[in-house]
Amino acid sequence: MTISLTPEHRTPLQPQGWLRYLSFSTDHKVIGLQYLVCGFIFYLIGGALAGAIRTELLTPISDFLPRETYNEVLTLHGTVMIFLWIVPVVNGAFGNYLIPFYVGARDMAFPRLNAVAFWLIPPAGLLLISSYFIASAAQSGWTAYPPLSITTPATGQIIWILSVLLLGGSSIFGGINFIATILKLRRPGLKLMQLPMYCWAMLGTSILVVLSTPVLAGTLVLLSFDIIAHTGFFNPSLGGNAVVYQHLFWFYSHPAVYIMVLPAFGLVSEILPIHCRKPLFGYTTMVYSIMGIVFLGLIVWAHHMFTSGTPPWMRLFFTIATSFIAVPTGIKFFNWLATMWGGRIALNSAMLFSCGFIINFVFGGITGVALAQVPFDIHVHDTYFVVAHFHYIVYGGTVFVIFASIY
Repeated sequence: MTISLTPEHRTPLQPQGWLRYLSFSTDHKVIGLQYLVCGFIFYLIGGALAGAIRTELLTPISDFLPRETYNEVLTLHGTVMIFLWIVPVVNGAFGNYLIPFYVGARDMAFPRLNAVAFWLIPPAGLLLISSYFIASAAQSGWTAYPPLSITTPATGQIIWILSVLLLGGSSIFGGINFIATILKLRRPGLKLMQLPMYCWAMLGTSILVVLSTPVLAGTLVLLSFDIIAHTGFFNPSLGGNAVVYQHLFWFYSHPAVYIMVLPAFGLVSEILPIHCRKPLFGYTTMVYSIMGIVFLGLIVWAHHMFTSGTPPWMRLFFTIATSFIAVPTGIKFFNWLATMWGGRIALNSAMLFSCGFIINFVFGGITGVALAQVPFDIHVHDTYFVVAHFHYIVYGGTVFVIFASIY
């Protein structure tokens, strides 16, 4: 018996073999691997930029990179590592590959939107890197604070803004897809409190992405108006307010830390039980701690601005809110250690990277609590103490979990 397929039932022919990884595929597994490989390529570029930075800092004088070039390299390094390596891989790569399997779905909720979300990344990355060669790249750091971002060469800064807007659009598309998939495509009978921990982590992350990324996008559009049309949104010489830019920027960019870290929390919570031969300790408290981090992560942004003339009541509020975020994070550390306690631990590569993550992230967390205290922060703000804190979080933390998850 032959079955005739109507046109709407026919699936379009897609390339087979390795060519499908270079195509507009709607298969969540292919897209996950596309994210992973693309992210790793940009990781190598970002690492080369980091090597150039460290080489320049070997001596007090500018003997390896001219000052303007150093600023360009520093800006590109931060932007590449955050927007083209950690966020796409820890969210897009593992999320696309694993979540449909975890919830029992055939694919993501919006497969075409999923493919669009990935294919925004390579042109955005190439645009960003090419700015170094075709024009003066952005020189104002990955924060792009005005008035510096308004007074440095405009071409490189506008290319930087366009690249980040494309990457932000990719994140929003992905976040919408993950929320819809986890909440609406679960197999019958799979309750929310039975989801794997990575699904909860990605649900919380996607909520942060959808709520905070549009704020960054709007802020950068206004900044581009200041650069191109000479408006006065953030330019103090035209009556603008640079501190307002900082509020808007950090309203996204502090949650961005949890956008990078929460999926890593979920992944390590999947890895540890397997390699310790024990169930995850305290599943329910882990779920509530993720949601607690999501809520608190949206109300702590101004702890980046204690030296910007914030009034005392605001300093007090953000100090308390930031200190509170250590509570759900501490719960997670306790539960990971309790999962390992008494387990039959297999010390393979995945487990060793996971243990390295726990140790490094403790340093990142302790220094974060220290930076939340105003009397300490005003003395070490914009010093290498902050740089070290951030790299303990994103490199010793998230990147170690990426390595563990790949193994």
